[in-house]
Amino acid sequence: MKFVSAYLMAVLAGNSNPTAEDLTAILESVGCEIDSEKMELLLSQVSGRDITELIASGREKFASVPSGGGAAVAVAAPASGGAGGAPAAEAKKEEKVEEKEESDDDMGFSLFD
Repeated sequence: MKFVSAYLMAVLAGNSNPTAEDLTAILESVGCEIDSEKMELLLSQVSGRDITELIASGREKFASVPSGGGAAVAVAAPASGGAGGAPAAEAKKEEKVEEKEESDDDMGFSLFD
């Protein structure tokens, strides 16, 4: 991911075709370790391609990835039994029981007024 980030930084800076030396300079400026094998793999895959086309094709691929992870958890909770809802209801009741602080404690003065 750091190589992709460095590549995008170089492109945003106006270098339409960054080299390994350009990416190395960017990454070393922030103290990153350089794995030249991974960097060369990235550069071989993006060389000669337009960055806007790469981003567009990546968005299309990313859109096809299912992202319903939170719904599976919500569905699984009620399936565990009727006792699962009772603690949640008790927690809501406890929140309502909390007393509100009175403004008399600060003798009529407030930091935010």
